[in-house]
Amino acid sequence: MHIFRTKSVEQTLAETGEEGRSLKRTLTWWDLAIMGVAVAVGAGIFSVGAQAVAFHAGPAAILSFLIAGVVCGAAVMCYAEFASMIPVAGSAYTFTYTTVGEIMAWVIGWDLILEMLMAGSVISKYWGIYLNDFLRLMGSSANTNLTFGAFHIDIAPLVIVAFFTVLLVFGTRIGARVDGVMTVFKIAIVLFVVVVGFFYVKAANFTPFIPPSEPASALSGSSPAPTGLLQPLWQFATGMTPSVYGVPGILSGAALVFFAFIGFDVVATASEETINPKRNVPLGIGVGMALIIVMYMLVAIVTTGMVSYHELAAQPNPSLSTAFELVGADWAAKIISFGIVLGLATVVMVLLLGLTRVVFAISRDGLLPRGLSKTGRHGTPAKLQITVGVVVALVAALLDVGVLSDMVNIGTLSAFTLVAISVPIMRRRRPDLPRSFRIPGNPWVPLLIAAANLWLMINLSVLTWIRFLAWLAVGFIVYFAYGYRHSRLGAGELGTGELDLGD
Repeated sequence: MHIFRTKSVEQTLAETGEEGRSLKRTLTWWDLAIMGVAVAVGAGIFSVGAQAVAFHAGPAAILSFLIAGVVCGAAVMCYAEFASMIPVAGSAYTFTYTTVGEIMAWVIGWDLILEMLMAGSVISKYWGIYLNDFLRLMGSSANTNLTFGAFHIDIAPLVIVAFFTVLLVFGTRIGARVDGVMTVFKIAIVLFVVVVGFFYVKAANFTPFIPPSEPASALSGSSPAPTGLLQPLWQFATGMTPSVYGVPGILSGAALVFFAFIGFDVVATASEETINPKRNVPLGIGVGMALIIVMYMLVAIVTTGMVSYHELAAQPNPSLSTAFELVGADWAAKIISFGIVLGLATVVMVLLLGLTRVVFAISRDGLLPRGLSKTGRHGTPAKLQITVGVVVALVAALLDVGVLSDMVNIGTLSAFTLVAISVPIMRRRRPDLPRSFRIPGNPWVPLLIAAANLWLMINLSVLTWIRFLAWLAVGFIVYFAYGYRHSRLGAGELGTGELDLGD
């Protein structure tokens, strides 16, 4: 069985010109940068940082954010190198297909489907929760929850998913413009909250910067550090007593806040819809990543400096708004709540786009039914976009998807790892290919990036790994039952021509 067969770059580029299955190029580098900020700056910037401070690293959570940002930024640069060579929909799936082979590309594609489906559903659901919370804070009695006897449904996820699905059906540029306006407002709210928060910062709250490690059972808050199957894999495997703070806390905190950085792999899925992608994709990804790291570091400093990490640890589900409440600035809760509603809305749009483009690329290769990759008169896969929207909305409205949110992290990290490994492989196989961007230090820097991503993966919980392996098992069944037998590469149906995508 030729499960490690690879597509050539020429075959991959030629697919973008297939009639009825090509996407329209309308996006600029700024659109991509804003798209990256839109998907990365959601509720996480207001909540995840406080949880890392309280239950993992104390003030050293600032280092957790820095570690996660550097790892994610380095991995994203690997994406940028591939996108400058192969500006085609599919992101890590497409890149892996040209280097490591079909079976690994399928695994990554399957992971990306899991990541974006779960993320889209989770974020859509929480958008409804935060919308209702914002309405409550503003004194409104309105509510998006409907009850019919024993049947309960929240219509908010249906509304937000339907809104962005319609925009994306009529053109990626239209959706990107609306998303961009909302993202600018969101950034303004984040910066406003940070500036105000600096007035409450006290130097004493940064001491000790790295609190001494202590058993997880000693934590006094109502959300103690995880134990058993919920503790990090490496702690479970080594028999280490679950602990918080210290150096282990910084690392587990980095694995937690990594969730706040995800999304830039989604930006790479829009490469096929970008004008002059060899220039604009690396530029857009780089500018967006820089904006994210600066904002997250500022939020981490403010959260840590406003109140003691012990005070945050004593609170149920601490967040940035919790810090403002503890210093008596209750008014900030309303602004933060509005920022979260805007933030989550923009995340939903980018995840809907990314999920659709990954399925589109896999379908165009024949590993999923080819009918899914048909594009309409607007240059978008309208039927697939609608189908994805319906699935995401139903999962968000009807199911409790919160327990699967960690699956987003492990899916992203696995994709990052393989893309990093693929960089030196492609440099060796095709040194002749033009690259408008090159990650420095090949092969050692990409391999270090892969190792860093693997380290963050083993800092995820044992239960997350069990669920991840179960998802992979289902994926292998689908591949060998359908994908392998219908692969266009295996059937010799792919062309060999190369298109000029320089402008």
